Amino acid sequence: MQTKLKKPEVLAPAGTLEKLKTAIHYGADAVYIGGNAYGLRSRAGNFTYDEMREGVAFANAHGAKVYVAANMVTHEEDAKGAGDFFQTLRDIGIHAVIVSDPALIEICATEAPGLPIHLSTQASATNYETLNFWKQEGLERVVLAREVGMNEINEIRQNTDVEIEVFIHGAMCISYSGRCVLSNHMSMRDANRGGCSQSCRWKYDLFEMDEPMGKTSLLAGDPEEAFSMSAVDMSMIRHIPDLVEAGVDSLKIEGRMKSIHYVSTVSNVYRQAIDAYCNDPENYQFNPEWEDELWKVAQRELATGFYYGTPEEEQQLFGKRRKIPVYTFAGQVLAYDADTQIATIQQRNSFGVGDEIEFYGPQFKHVYQHVKEMWDEAGNPINVAPHPMMVLKVKVDHPVAPLDMIRKRK
Repeated sequence: MQTKLKKPEVLAPAGTLEKLKTAIHYGADAVYIGGNAYGLRSRAGNFTYDEMREGVAFANAHGAKVYVAANMVTHEEDAKGAGDFFQTLRDIGIHAVIVSDPALIEICATEAPGLPIHLSTQASATNYETLNFWKQEGLERVVLAREVGMNEINEIRQNTDVEIEVFIHGAMCISYSGRCVLSNHMSMRDANRGGCSQSCRWKYDLFEMDEPMGKTSLLAGDPEEAFSMSAVDMSMIRHIPDLVEAGVDSLKIEGRMKSIHYVSTVSNVYRQAIDAYCNDPENYQFNPEWEDELWKVAQRELATGFYYGTPEEEQQLFGKRRKIPVYTFAGQVLAYDADTQIATIQQRNSFGVGDEIEFYGPQFKHVYQHVKEMWDEAGNPINVAPHPMMVLKVKVDHPVAPLDMIRKRK
């Protein structure tokens, strides 16, 4: 009898309560969020304590977990109140905190006992001795540095029983495990304390300096070929078997500042791929539609980062885009009346009569149709939905469900 493989956790980003519920609805086993302090995404929306309580209640009701990222580099003034912060998270029922600074780890362990601690990727753990050290300190999981390769992951797994979490999809930081001071220098915003201005993604011109005279001149070349210090995004959708066989416990998706369109799509895709392999590894086949689906929300080219060697030139962002997204997020289904076949929709981007739209939902459900009839909230016929977040009704050809999403080709 074939032994059923252990399914790794699908861990999705949740910058807001809406994104938390969306990620879980679309297949995530866990989400990671930020509080109003100690995290590295000050502009991600972040959660009040009341929102955390609601998020935890929703997750518990759906068999999922909520982790809080508290992974900033702590300066003297930052540690004040940390004990109360971690105690509150524990009492709310947060399932774990993700921390990088040893000071915060110590505060959490001593002042909020019982709250599990995961080591953040910011701590740059790259070998099993490091994982075993943190196990002795009471941590139950380590998020590996994004620079760790697949061969190293296999060796780490063979030499420690600490839970292993790795990033499998999303933006890559050009600095080592996100530890960067470029933002501090360029914009006076501390990347290691939640204020990264993503200076690496700015466009730069290249200049040649005349050393004796101190003069500079712009290097010859196409002005459209601007230089950046940024990498393409990561995608491990083609390599789920390697990650499962390596014994990775949690597969993490980057993007707490991304939309519900992104969160729903990426969670949905990886849920399908992981289930397909773990349920029947002998007959598993990669489905090209999974990758096509990811490209519907991709903003940059996709590659495998450091998993299979050091990234080369094609994994850096430079010059003109090599692939352009062709879909926009059009709306979300609020309700569906099976008798009238009318869906109530909250619009997110303009669409109208005659447009081809795609409805998609959990379990990789997809239906396509041309918009034939639309009405505004008062029941008046309309030809276009131009106003952001407006509520309207659309005649649909196939049954849809609340929280289904809608895309439109550009």
